[in-house]
Amino acid sequence: MGFKEGAALFSLAQSVGIRGAAGEPIPNAFKSLKRLEVEFRRAELSLVVAGPGTGKSLFALFLATMANVPVLYFSADSSAATQVTRATAMITGDDSRVIKEALIEGKFSEYEDALGKRWWTRFNFSARPTQREMETYLLCYLEVYGCTPHLLVVDNVTNVDTGVVGDAESYTFGLEGLCEYLSEMARETNAHVLGLHHVTGEHSDGLKPIPLSGVKGKVHRVPSLILTMHKEVDGMNSRILHVSPVKNREGFEDSSGGTFASFRLNRSNLRLEELDEELPTSLAA
Repeated sequence: MGFKEGAALFSLAQSVGIRGAAGEPIPNAFKSLKRLEVEFRRAELSLVVAGPGTGKSLFALFLATMANVPVLYFSADSSAATQVTRATAMITGDDSRVIKEALIEGKFSEYEDALGKRWWTRFNFSARPTQREMETYLLCYLEVYGCTPHLLVVDNVTNVDTGVVGDAESYTFGLEGLCEYLSEMARETNAHVLGLHHVTGEHSDGLKPIPLSGVKGKVHRVPSLILTMHKEVDGMNSRILHVSPVKNREGFEDSSGGTFASFRLNRSNLRLEELDEELPTSLAA
């Protein structure tokens, strides 16, 4: 990493003075996750894990847009048109289909002011970014804005080109090494690094709670926080997303995935709307 300034030994009292922004939570619009003691803390790595099409990219983008802090988003899994449409709907509250039509027809000027206010949110759309590329863009961000991002999103971690190829064991080893790299990046930049990741095959439909053991590649050790997501579809074009803290060093966790916060996906503006007004009964005592 290009940010390391050397190692030293510090007392506990000295550590208070040098911690900087480490441990500070970024603004978090997910009230029901906060009630489960889930925060996205700077200088830490988290993973959001779900099956394809469940909504993990929407979750990450909603966190990024609502936080309104310096963001660097590596969007290897979604195109610029998709991310612009989604983010504009979330920010303005307008219908995403109307926004997509305006974008395609070149009639997007009415939305430019709203997006211009999020000038410190930056995207990279490389399909296979390397670790060196990620460092380069971080340094560019620092050079232009005079700070490193408060939130850095990697969508998805398996899209990062680590140079490791081979069998399943090599795949797992490469994923764990990448998580260590991203954790180091979080510490050295004081960013919260949020990685999106996949599940094992038996959980790919995303229709039931996903335990910690359902994380593909078994990359449990490094992240400070792991959230799994499953969905509930009612047959009337409505979807509810359930988010389970299966690992959480700073608060409540349930490795079974059976305790979760629930959000209704507004299919028009793509915002995640709170459903839970209080803690689950099992935690309220």
